[in-house]
Amino acid sequence: MKASRLMAIVLLLQVHVRMTTQQLADRFEVSTRTILRDVESLSAAGVPVYAERGRHGGIVLDTRARLDLSRFEPQELQLLSAVGFNTEQLSQIGLGPVSAQAHHKLNAATRRLSSDAASLADVLMIDGSGWFTPPSTLELSTLLAAARRGRRVVIAYRHSGRASTDTYLVDPYGLVSKQAAWYLVGDVAGEPRMFNATRIVSHEVLDEAAHVRPDQSLASVWSELLTSFASTASVEIRARLRATRLDLAARILGTRLTDVTEPADGWVTITVAYPDVESVRQLLQFGDHIRVLDPPQAVQRIHDLARHLMTEHAPGDHVAVSDRDG
Repeated sequence: MKASRLMAIVLLLQVHVRMTTQQLADRFEVSTRTILRDVESLSAAGVPVYAERGRHGGIVLDTRARLDLSRFEPQELQLLSAVGFNTEQLSQIGLGPVSAQAHHKLNAATRRLSSDAASLADVLMIDGSGWFTPPSTLELSTLLAAARRGRRVVIAYRHSGRASTDTYLVDPYGLVSKQAAWYLVGDVAGEPRMFNATRIVSHEVLDEAAHVRPDQSLASVWSELLTSFASTASVEIRARLRATRLDLAARILGTRLTDVTEPADGWVTITVAYPDVESVRQLLQFGDHIRVLDPPQAVQRIHDLARHLMTEHAPGDHVAVSDRDG
């Protein structure tokens, strides 16, 4: 553990040049005294790293030294080759050719490695695409370039379930890929927002510097957004569900499924957290395998929706509907 921490300290200093003892201690979850001992070990081994005292001091790496600890080890090359690159998705942000070239180089490098065991790429594959997701024709390279150049963006955005668009002035941090979907992450009037790229109808990059918060990064803002989504649930729906549909419910509902009782007579009682009662309509897809129990307003909403569906799907009515549409 210590050897890997020592190497990681040097790699961090190659990027940042100077870091405080506390920053390094927090990064590796050790005490500041341990970091100082690590610095002494590195210095004794001939690594040009030292501690500067004073108000603006810290742990410093002499940038005049020629250290190359960033070269990949054989196992690291195998890992990268196994994980691979989703060239189709990266092509949507203008990095398709680069990812394909990098993948070819990794494959060539790992083939040269001698090992008694099979390569990781032979026994491990990670597919980041979504199930039943058709190929996307998104072109997001200009949005990525805007984030890299620190430029503001005006987007026309269509919210889910709406036909019209709203206009937003976005200070972008960057793009995030989650479950085969791209999201533009940025601030709108100083507040964090995410926008599904498939619903960005149009965008314009302004020749104006983005006003991102100086203490935030793409990773921190994304984490903030995910946390806020997890805490927006204000309604808890209790329902009886056939136990044979529990796996399907876990896949569809995800973290909204907050509680499940032990099966009894082939049924379980589930608790689902939603931001509002209207979201209960999602449970309609379970058909006659579910029965909503409470709160009363959720039961009433399911009843109204089911009655509407029954009316719209009355036997023989499809002919009349077709005539009216014609």
